[in-house]
Amino acid sequence: MAAVNSTMLPLGTEAPHFSLKDTITGKTVSSDSYKGNQGLLVMFICNHCPYVKLIKEALVKYAADYMDKGIGIVAISSNSVETHPQDGPDKMKEDAEKFGYPFPYLFDKTQEVAKAYKAACTPDFFLFDEKHELFYRGQFDDSRPNNGIEPTGSDLRNATDLMLEGESSPENQIPSIGCNIKWKKGNEPAYFG
Repeated sequence: MAAVNSTMLPLGTEAPHFSLKDTITGKTVSSDSYKGNQGLLVMFICNHCPYVKLIKEALVKYAADYMDKGIGIVAISSNSVETHPQDGPDKMKEDAEKFGYPFPYLFDKTQEVAKAYKAACTPDFFLFDEKHELFYRGQFDDSRPNNGIEPTGSDLRNATDLMLEGESSPENQIPSIGCNIKWKKGNEPAYFG
């Protein structure tokens, strides 16, 4: 398991467009679906990564708290199914149902969406404001596999609260860390390495 930090896309970046199939409902979900929301959280996760496994239940709690406040939330898996079949659409649907994901779980087959966001790891979080400008990118919280810290989503919750209150972005944004996105052979982006 190679631990990789997020790339920390510049704050203020406009949310790159996506239009992907939701493995739960089979419907196509796009970034345009969230115009008019108070914000949009785009997170890159997968099924097998221990960093993601650790926070799945806390992610569902975060979603339960913030979707009611107008935050649109989508999860995207961009891992290659050639090397990691457990991260394919059928298994994604199973995982989403097991954990009760209240948000779409989208499959980025071409990996182009991950590249557009400069996603590097799972989990990787991108919180956009109501104008779809990047407000926060960084860790969920300080929890890591085997460090004994209970996942709460404190960093992401703090950033979301500040955004909803019309405050400035948190000054100290700590990169997320997790397993590297499993790029298809020859498809590794230039920013990753």
